[in-house]
Amino acid sequence: MDEIELKKFLESIKSGKVGLEEGVATLKDLPYKDLGYAMIDNHREVRVGYPEVIYCAGKTVEQVKGIVKFMLTKNNDILGTRATKEMYEGVKKISPDAEYNEAGRTITIKKKNRKKTKSYIAIVTAGTSDIPVAEEAFETAQIFGNRVEKIFDVGVAGIHRLFNKLDIIRKAKVVIVIAGMEGALASVVGGLVDKPVIAVPTSVGYGTSFGGITALLSMLNSCASGVSVVNIDNGFGAGYFASIINKL
Repeated sequence: MDEIELKKFLESIKSGKVGLEEGVATLKDLPYKDLGYAMIDNHREVRVGYPEVIYCAGKTVEQVKGIVKFMLTKNNDILGTRATKEMYEGVKKISPDAEYNEAGRTITIKKKNRKKTKSYIAIVTAGTSDIPVAEEAFETAQIFGNRVEKIFDVGVAGIHRLFNKLDIIRKAKVVIVIAGMEGALASVVGGLVDKPVIAVPTSVGYGTSFGGITALLSMLNSCASGVSVVNIDNGFGAGYFASIINKL
């Protein structure tokens, strides 16, 4: 329930369309719902504009199904990140309209007909190997109602590929740049656009990439102004932050 829906619901109680007992029953679960193994934050969309997201890694299939089953009663858009195919198959049994992005490892269930933004987010990857992180960012941004343009495999080893896509990138309201190896693409893009750049280091690379730490440090040390950095492989964090910027 977001702020607009909450106002409508309170008006329906005031007008008598919804009875007092029904109203109390609905509001009883508004702060959170305790499932024993998870406390679902039903109040989050009222506070921050976006519903709670399920981080599926470390959870069992039954736990993910239980969380989704309750969230469906609230007519929420549902996003599960770091989900396995087995988790998706379990969720699909209780929600046939669930979709799975195998590359991004996300489960999405769209219940609200969110109007897409006029402005868009550009998601740019250095290499094909960075696409899984990009797909997580894409699904996150999409379910929150953003238009998204994807530009893949335009890293610095073939910089001419990037220049051919600059027109699309420059017209975006915010740019997500995803790169492993030495993470140089974020600085390059940051020096070519007048929009905020969200850099995502990935764990792609050989030994001295140290699982993404080299790219992370490179991005943090970027000499290009206007570049902010999220955690290694954190496509979700980048997509969420980009959505906030795109809707300002």
